[in-house]
Amino acid sequence: MATIELQVPDIGDFKDVEVIEVLVKPGDRVEVEQSLVTIESDKASMEIPSSGSGVIVELKVKVGDKINQGTVIATAEGGGEVAGPTPVAAAAPAVVPSEAAPAPAPTPAPSAGESVVTVPDIGDFKDVEVIEVLVKVGDTIEAEQSLITIESDKASMEIPSSKAGVVRELKVKVGDKINRGDVMALLEGGAAAVAESPAATPAGAGPAPSQVGEQAVQGSATPAAALAPVPPPTTPPGALPSYQVTAPTGDQTLAHASPSVRKFARELGVDLNRVKGSGPKERITQEDVQSYVKTTLAGIRTAAAPSPAPASTSGFGAGWPAWPSLDFSKFGQTETLALSRVKKISGPNLARNWATIPHVTQFDEADITELEDFRKSTNEGLAKKNKDAVKVTMLAFVMKACVAALKQFPQVNSSLDADGANLILKKYYHLGFAADTPNGLMVPVIRDVDRKGISDIARETGELAAQARAGKLGPAAMQGASFTISSLGGVGGTLFTPI
Repeated sequence: MATIELQVPDIGDFKDVEVIEVLVKPGDRVEVEQSLVTIESDKASMEIPSSGSGVIVELKVKVGDKINQGTVIATAEGGGEVAGPTPVAAAAPAVVPSEAAPAPAPTPAPSAGESVVTVPDIGDFKDVEVIEVLVKVGDTIEAEQSLITIESDKASMEIPSSKAGVVRELKVKVGDKINRGDVMALLEGGAAAVAESPAATPAGAGPAPSQVGEQAVQGSATPAAALAPVPPPTTPPGALPSYQVTAPTGDQTLAHASPSVRKFARELGVDLNRVKGSGPKERITQEDVQSYVKTTLAGIRTAAAPSPAPASTSGFGAGWPAWPSLDFSKFGQTETLALSRVKKISGPNLARNWATIPHVTQFDEADITELEDFRKSTNEGLAKKNKDAVKVTMLAFVMKACVAALKQFPQVNSSLDADGANLILKKYYHLGFAADTPNGLMVPVIRDVDRKGISDIARETGELAAQARAGKLGPAAMQGASFTISSLGGVGGTLFTPI
């Protein structure tokens, strides 16, 4: 049998990402696209799939190691074709154990008059969840018409069709996790608007990792006792109960939960097999873990009153009292509205930044009478030439002014490194601007503002703001800003202090 190396594929613009979980061990048989390790950067957690199949001979990484693209995760014997940059000599056919599941039948190629619509490039994101399917079988769609809505931990976006035609079959549903190249639908008739992504799923590659995980969860009968809350421990009179953090069990990885939720559970010492999920298909969310911990701690308190915990001396929320839980309906009529995922995530992050980052606010006044006259005359001249011309807003002038100031004070256009010991001066001027949308605040980025004219900036801000409000703003359009502008020009007011 030949020995193959299973390497880290392209994981985007991440370097030295930490391994937080190893999902296999020597002797395990792995298939192509089966998850090997879980890694976590400061932006996201993700599982790294296997580029080949075979039996694990040796693991080359462990929890705590830092990995990059091309790092060898493990070596395996036998197995099939390696989908990676490392060339591997042809191996003799591997003997498949009798208890292994038979290989799935290859996906049939579309017949004449049919076409396949796949997920285009959605940026440096993996396994993004489908939260809405916008079409159904039998619908006639046009090129660039939105098919589904997906949501990551940063934004919601609609994925358009690259072709026109009649929907013959949908390949995704709400709750599925998708990546670039995954098949969304099969169409009849019509023509392609753009070239298909070459990253389509190869025939016979088997189900996506998320589908494998869901089948494993649905196929395994979890004992009812495992889902029940842990009974409060009995303690001798006078003794104080303790909430011990325990190492997760080996079955923890079978729980229907995302990598970030599993890491959150490990930090709290929670066995996910004891937590009942409230998400789609009983998927466990972070709120489920928090509720489980609260229920368990409440049970412990009934056995003995714990001594007050010492106030934390460092970190966010040091020694702060918990926010009170009130029933506001007793004061009058109320209505409960569900927050979007963007608002749920951005709110705590903004509050954290406000509490932990030192702020200085300084106000001044400037006479822009001549500038405003010039802006109005410019718009009038553009309207005479073309009634549909983009109007120049004050934001475009503010951006050019900010670039001039950043060039004069380069330390403002900088960031601290991870250790806080060095200042990283940026030689580019990519400016973000706050855009209010129905789903929450988003920050599109205009690149190389120093090289663009006022009209170009005005047109680009209008286009990006419209995409943000329509939910079609891609992740790449919200990354890379070196300076951000929060403008209340459309609302009015005198002075304000943004977060």
